[in-house]
Amino acid sequence: MKSKWKSYDFTLLFTPLLLACFGIVMIYSASMVIAVVNELEPTHFMFKQLQWFVIGSFFFVFCCFFNYRHYQKFMKLIIFLLIGLLIAVLFGEPVKGARSWLYVGGFTMQPAEFVKLGLIMYLASIYSKKQDYIEDFNKAVLPPLIMTGILLGLIVMQPDIGTAAIIFLIACSVIFSSGIRFRHLFLLILTGIGLVALAASNMITDERLSRFTGAYQPFSQPEEEGYQLIQSYLAIGTGGFTGQGLGQGVQKLGYLTEAYNDFIMAVIAEELGFIGVTIVIGMLATIVLRGIYISRKCQDSFGSLLALGISSMIGIQTFINLGAISGLLPITGVPLPFVSYGGSSLLVLMISVGILNNIAYKVKVREQNQTVTKDLSDDKEYSPLYKSQLDVKRGKSWSN
Repeated sequence: MKSKWKSYDFTLLFTPLLLACFGIVMIYSASMVIAVVNELEPTHFMFKQLQWFVIGSFFFVFCCFFNYRHYQKFMKLIIFLLIGLLIAVLFGEPVKGARSWLYVGGFTMQPAEFVKLGLIMYLASIYSKKQDYIEDFNKAVLPPLIMTGILLGLIVMQPDIGTAAIIFLIACSVIFSSGIRFRHLFLLILTGIGLVALAASNMITDERLSRFTGAYQPFSQPEEEGYQLIQSYLAIGTGGFTGQGLGQGVQKLGYLTEAYNDFIMAVIAEELGFIGVTIVIGMLATIVLRGIYISRKCQDSFGSLLALGISSMIGIQTFINLGAISGLLPITGVPLPFVSYGGSSLLVLMISVGILNNIAYKVKVREQNQTVTKDLSDDKEYSPLYKSQLDVKRGKSWSN
């Protein structure tokens, strides 16, 4: 067991856990006043996130040990379950104009978050089996896109254009990495953008339109559309290099809405300054870059595409969240991975990095066995007994 743990990627093991724990602390700091105003305990939001972290940690450990190749056996079940959940959501009560939530046993769940990981698994599984004829658009590329379109369509019907756009970008990253021709990918991106634009135009409301106005002209209407972004600017600006101190931020005191959710990085900037922001971004970048490295090292097509998809999911969400709080992108309600408040998001991320850790483990085991094999072939002075012992060790490492 001890030798097995040595084969795990400790950077990838502990970085997500540290980020999630840091997120719980910042959620408490950002939400305690809002909780009291709403006649809740100051620790209300913190404890709810802590509950999801405990549940997520269980799945994280399980996925670290569970062989990622076995997920391919359950792909049909996973897809049918996701479709069922997305259909069930459409019959729920709307919250802020969208039917995106399910209420199960006292917990609130957002099925669209699970679609992100489920679709990554599905595309990685299908395209890994079509590598021999991946350049044939009709046979290899098109069939999985039909299922992708169904899932995206159900999310657009909620309506949740932002999440649909994110899932589309994640799907494009997996499809591009599968080896399809560039012109096929280009056509897919144009088609996807056109369909999303068409759906958005049919569902456009003054509230959604105000997100663009608020992002790119915040000071034209500082009391309305631009209010949230201006408060974010104030939080970031007053933080300076070292911040005002943990718990000492002002913007979370009713000025910055969603301070513990989508705009938690603004609170981090105000309380922990440039140093805190840099550390958080650095840890998120470490997970993404480590995942891409594992993807390149993995010789199994399914594992490689799965690792790339998970890394893209975390990277895309991080970029969109940071773009929203800085005014680079419209406010779309995308949480900061591992840090923002949100049980469904945290659970999916914990499962995802657990799978990523298992892929990293398999890659490291393969490299260790290749090293042993090279040593045996290069050194002719090994005794037959020693060679047999190395063979036994190699066999054990593969079985584990």
